[in-house]
Amino acid sequence: MRHSAPTAMRAAVGIAMGLAAAGVQAQNLTVEQARAAIAPFYDALNAAPGKDAAALVAQATAPDFVSCGGNDACSPRDKVMGNIAGFGKAVPDLKWEIKEVLVSGDRAIVRGEATGTPAGPFMGVPHGGKGFRIMSIDIHTIRDGKMVRAYHVEDWMGAARQLAAN
Repeated sequence: MRHSAPTAMRAAVGIAMGLAAAGVQAQNLTVEQARAAIAPFYDALNAAPGKDAAALVAQATAPDFVSCGGNDACSPRDKVMGNIAGFGKAVPDLKWEIKEVLVSGDRAIVRGEATGTPAGPFMGVPHGGKGFRIMSIDIHTIRDGKMVRAYHVEDWMGAARQLAAN
């Protein structure tokens, strides 16, 4: 079953509110504070020649930052830095655009869109010169202006389908 972006955002806000209810009283961020905190991280995701993605990730995140994907598989900050650098090489024109930011306590919920054209085989699909456009939903916990945890979901299967399409 497919869900619209607003439905996905409502679900993400519900998850964030549930997480907030389970924890200690969190700082109440404004949308502007959230955008300022996450901006360097999304800048790191946007591939560009000569960009120091690791420095941008370090600027946006606390030293104990973890990024969690499906099934709570979490990676520490150093591994995230390497993964982002790898994406920049695999998809040299990668652009990750923030489409919407919602805030709940100390969490920023981001609806994003990633586009790019892989430079070679990608996600098991042989290189064909095609690009992709996918949606992402991220929930970032922010403390003292730094990201301390991120949960993220991207539609990589959708990217693979687009790259493999005739």
